[in-house]
Amino acid sequence: MRLINIDEYDPNLMQLARPVFDRQRRVLLAAGRTIHPVYLERLESIGVRYLLVEDALSEGISMDEIVDATTWIAAIEIIQKAFQDVAQFGKLPILTLQKLVSNLVEEVTKRKAIVLIPTTSLAEDLREYAHVVNVALLSLHLANKKQIPPNQLRDVGLGALLHDIGNAIKVSEEGHPLMGFNFLRKIREISLLSSHMAYQHHEKVDGTGFPRGITEDQIHEYAQICSIANMYDNLLSSQEMPPHEVMECIMTKAGTNFSMDFVQLFVEVVPSYIPGTRVMMNNGREAIITKIIGSMQRPYIRFIESGEEVSLVSNPTLLIKEVLQKKIREDSRI
Repeated sequence: MRLINIDEYDPNLMQLARPVFDRQRRVLLAAGRTIHPVYLERLESIGVRYLLVEDALSEGISMDEIVDATTWIAAIEIIQKAFQDVAQFGKLPILTLQKLVSNLVEEVTKRKAIVLIPTTSLAEDLREYAHVVNVALLSLHLANKKQIPPNQLRDVGLGALLHDIGNAIKVSEEGHPLMGFNFLRKIREISLLSSHMAYQHHEKVDGTGFPRGITEDQIHEYAQICSIANMYDNLLSSQEMPPHEVMECIMTKAGTNFSMDFVQLFVEVVPSYIPGTRVMMNNGREAIITKIIGSMQRPYIRFIESGEEVSLVSNPTLLIKEVLQKKIREDSRI
């Protein structure tokens, strides 16, 4: 299995590895199917940009780092309803959200790494809520790797799920952190730490963030975790950056947006190259990333022409030169 841009899809060589959902979260196309050109155009018309596919190139690649699709979609549905409840009635389904956090903690803690599905694999109407779920997944992964105690992981998860709740209360972009904080801090079932994740997730350690312009020693570590996860998913999804470029961007923000310690943690526990990515190596040979064991930045690769699989950790002079993205769909229709 591998994640591709929709422009790369070839119906002669690929079939869906995961279902495609419409804006009502119904299965639009089931796993195991090929996509007819008419349906492909429909997917593009509703804004779908990424697909998970099976093909000969990705044979044997499981992508265990991706959360189960059913769990992901169920979480998005819960968040959508929670945001709508706040917008319409000013109330949160607290018990439902707490159960969701428990499920996400379980999903994250059983995986050695987390690979996010870009929100642009869904219809546009669902992306706001998918973003929230992605931020929660990555925040929980970072918090777990930082060895934050299990009972506090739930505060991190709930705060991350609700970091943008201010957007449900019709305010400006600059006003949503304060609005979210003022709403959450009045709910006794939500800890003040979770509320501060909504309040501080747009603050920067150099004091240039908002809404208060506070500096590193005043920003809670949970909010920093949420902030870095928020930027990662925005760049990956909204900006459609490949993961290795997102990683480079995050690294440039050390000391300005994020503390040096959190950027170092991020580099250590988040992969730059996800399984299924086609790459050109520095020896001129094409390869595909097959798995991540140990080092997040030095995965295993399989040379495409020979099928030989090697560990980059064990081959320190072997380097990834570039990521390859072939746009083959137009050729396949000729």
